[in-house]
Amino acid sequence: MSTTSLYEMYQPLLFSLAYRMLGSVMDAEDIVQETFIAFDRLPGQEDIEHKKAYLSKMVTNRCLDLIRSSARQREVYVGPWLPEPLLDVKGDPSDPSRLYLQEETISTAYLLLLQQLNAVERAVFLLHEVFSYSYDEIAGMVGKSTANCRQICRRAKNSIHYDPAEQPSYSVVEAKVKEFVQSMMNGNVDRILELVSEDVAFYSDGGGKVMAARVPVHGAANVIQLMQNLLKMYAGKYTGSFITVNRMPGLLLSVGEQHYVYSFAVKDDRIQAIYNVANPDKLRHLQRSIGRPRP
Repeated sequence: MSTTSLYEMYQPLLFSLAYRMLGSVMDAEDIVQETFIAFDRLPGQEDIEHKKAYLSKMVTNRCLDLIRSSARQREVYVGPWLPEPLLDVKGDPSDPSRLYLQEETISTAYLLLLQQLNAVERAVFLLHEVFSYSYDEIAGMVGKSTANCRQICRRAKNSIHYDPAEQPSYSVVEAKVKEFVQSMMNGNVDRILELVSEDVAFYSDGGGKVMAARVPVHGAANVIQLMQNLLKMYAGKYTGSFITVNRMPGLLLSVGEQHYVYSFAVKDDRIQAIYNVANPDKLRHLQRSIGRPRP
């Protein structure tokens, strides 16, 4: 099978693995491209029996290397760090996010939980829990014993406390998000308080590049006040549209050429967290996904 055919077959899988590992669309795309270039140059690559697993191993190890080399950058990152948003605005069937990106394991909240794991834990957990590789296969990918991989995965599962079955459906989150936005626009504070949890948190990732809260804002009253202030500040200056962010309902706001991508975490029928990515470096890839947002 040619490298081109392998790329068409496995690129979505490998992209989704790299994106979950890194939380970066652009880095994930680069790693997948580099992997196929390197694979094409391998002597005797036509003799590799399990090419899917071999390519997954190559991507995993490149992700591990990048995570280690960029650790210092993460330590000095200005303000909250959020993953680069993955948008699906126009429903492009060729979008690599469409395959292998299950809603419950690609949300912003889930990606942030993964970031709590160290690089190897993240790799082992994802390869087993999301991509269904056996511990024997994973051992060969990450250079650990089968027993060690089993222990690592168990430890990771206990650490992040996430049950996909408990997550609300797209339609439930969509209804909550739309009603929340409408209530904010109408100034209906009583209804907003019914839609958000008392300890709701607002995270804004400006990366030190644009104006954004450098610490998370906690509590319903504080979050509502912050968002009301933002609405007043940008009144008449912004356009917005409802979009799909990381396979869940979200919001795109634009003020001139500056974009703000919002995603939400809903639990127990209330919004528990609001995530805003404004760092322009994390939104460069959006230009190929979005046109001018609708008012």
